[in-house]
Amino acid sequence: MKKQPQLTLVGAGPGDPDLISIKGLNALKAADVVLYDALVSPELLAHAPNALTVFVGKRAGHHEMPQQEINRLIVEYALQYGHVVRLKGGDPFVFGRGHEEIEHAGKFGIATEVIPGISSATGIPGLHKIPLTRRGVTESFWVITGTTLEGTLSGDVEHAARSHATVVILMGLSRLTEIVQVFKDAGKSQLPVAVIQNGSLPDEKTALGTIETIESEVKEKGLKAPAVIIIGEVVKLAPEFNLLKEKLYLI
Repeated sequence: MKKQPQLTLVGAGPGDPDLISIKGLNALKAADVVLYDALVSPELLAHAPNALTVFVGKRAGHHEMPQQEINRLIVEYALQYGHVVRLKGGDPFVFGRGHEEIEHAGKFGIATEVIPGISSATGIPGLHKIPLTRRGVTESFWVITGTTLEGTLSGDVEHAARSHATVVILMGLSRLTEIVQVFKDAGKSQLPVAVIQNGSLPDEKTALGTIETIESEVKEKGLKAPAVIIIGEVVKLAPEFNLLKEKLYLI
């Protein structure tokens, strides 16, 4: 009997395979097909032993598969095999284009479900004991993409730089010079910054500094994408930051 077509978006979390939800694991176990991204741990595929697994990942500067082709494959596999799990790094609704995928599937009458994941925007700071909000320090946080659809730095960075909020920028390492200049123009050269590459993974790298020093710190540590940029006074609360206080003239 032919199975009913179904699409389940599953957030795999920031990288560490242990950070996926139980509901996400259960979806993998029930999958007929798993379409997975570049930032997804291959270890998670072991939870879908009976499924066809297809890599559809994209990396900055190396787009192995256009989004339109991914959308097409979702529909093709769902109609042919039944239950498709779209396994995406982080949370599928935080710069994951998840809504585009369920919208496309819905046009073909395919039932859809979303299982949220831990976004790198919130999970990576937490793993480093950086609170995005803290009473008496900051009351809100912004999560901003480093590069817009037009390939430019988001104008929201300028708005965020004028606020007292913590600012988390994803996919922004290639635009670090522009980001730094925006905050300098806002008079915040001494604002603390953390840049974390491959957060939650064994090969994680971290650079800590201020707006004034972070570019040289990133260069010295050899950080590359993918990385999360965290800007704000809360970065001072990270245990690692205490080691830099003398160097950064913050004591």
